[in-house]
Amino acid sequence: MAQNGLVPLMPHATAAWLVDNTALSFQQIAEFCGLHILEVQAMADDMTGTKYTGRDPVRAGELSMDEIEKGQADPDYSLKISKGPEQVRRTKGPRYTPVSKRQDKPDGIAWLLRNHPEISDGAICKLIGTTRNTIQAIRERSHWNISEIQPKDPVTLGLCSQRELDSIVARAAKKAGLEDKAADDTRFAGDKEALLEQLRNERDEAKRAAEEALHGEEEAPAELTAETLFKKSGE
Repeated sequence: MAQNGLVPLMPHATAAWLVDNTALSFQQIAEFCGLHILEVQAMADDMTGTKYTGRDPVRAGELSMDEIEKGQADPDYSLKISKGPEQVRRTKGPRYTPVSKRQDKPDGIAWLLRNHPEISDGAICKLIGTTRNTIQAIRERSHWNISEIQPKDPVTLGLCSQRELDSIVARAAKKAGLEDKAADDTRFAGDKEALLEQLRNERDEAKRAAEEALHGEEEAPAELTAETLFKKSGE
């Protein structure tokens, strides 16, 4: 197994390089790269369906020559991976969008501009991973491919999540004061009151009908039987 769960950045390519350039055993290479020994054996025998381009772990800072020499001298020695250079991580700029989804960005932008004009261009840039110039071109219909752009929900297109979209829409609405306007909207107040009144009347009518039915049952004459008939004839 790999030391402390650490493996090279490109395990298969690294294993291919070690097979071709060192005298390490298959077991040592498999353990260092976190692979099964049969995978390494297949690489050495050229039996793999995919041909890997070797990746030098020494140049990558993941393995030292001293470690390789120790491993070559002792087949039971387990190679120790070196801490490679820190990976540079993006902290700013537009979000990364897979190549297969990039052609859908204009459709998502057009949908946002049409359905949520309150969202700022900066927020759209962060949500979709685009530029202000592209947004402006679509808004002004000067985009080079404007005739092919069809507004589509960016969530459906896989450009963002529903939670991200809802969050940005809520912030934009609050900033634009749209939430307060919605709360003060009385256009349907009359219809609402009329519906409530109708429901109250139906409830009261059903209650009266139930009470009348119950009262009628209490006053109904007793059922005539043979015993009651004899009593009446005796009287």
